Amino acid sequence: MSQPFNKWRPHPWHGLDLGPNPPDVVHAFIESTPFDFVKYEVDKKSGFLRVDRPHRTSSLPPTLYGFIPRTYCGNRVCSLMPGARAGDHDPLDICVISARRISNPEVLLNARVVGGIPMIDGGEADDKIVSVLDTDDIYSGIQDIAELPEALVERLRHYFATYKTLPDEPEKVQVGKVYGRERAAEVIRAAAADYDEEFLEA
Repeated sequence: MSQPFNKWRPHPWHGLDLGPNPPDVVHAFIESTPFDFVKYEVDKKSGFLRVDRPHRTSSLPPTLYGFIPRTYCGNRVCSLMPGARAGDHDPLDICVISARRISNPEVLLNARVVGGIPMIDGGEADDKIVSVLDTDDIYSGIQDIAELPEALVERLRHYFATYKTLPDEPEKVQVGKVYGRERAAEVIRAAAADYDEEFLEA
């Protein structure tokens, strides 16, 4: 018997599911790659990938970057971020580490969650979940962010601390110390519950 399929392409935020084994293994819809000099972002209405802005600085994302479908950063996500006044009202961001070059955006993959980076942007909670490609030959065995190379984690933190800052301007975001897999799972559960409340509950 043939596998069921969608006759029409589903919206990547609302039409896909959370993943095969959330919060440990989740779906990641990739918007940008480490090789993009332009920031792409899914258009919330249509689901198509839209050009958000060219990168104004030399900073490029060190990993694949996108979001977890059917998540939303609302009150529950905000409550987990000390100092935040709200969630950022977007799907939960995720970074995916892969040993092999993946240069195409707008792909869907299975991501094994290993931790996260707490970030406040304009007073809003904007967590960055850190994960590895679930089928990666090198990184798939990693279970927690503490097992990743320290330089790679520092590169991620530095990117998010500086990617919106121009010379002679104050820093626009606050980036905290990384957290491990258990905390990341808690953030993902909160974002999934926020999504259900925002979009599914009457």
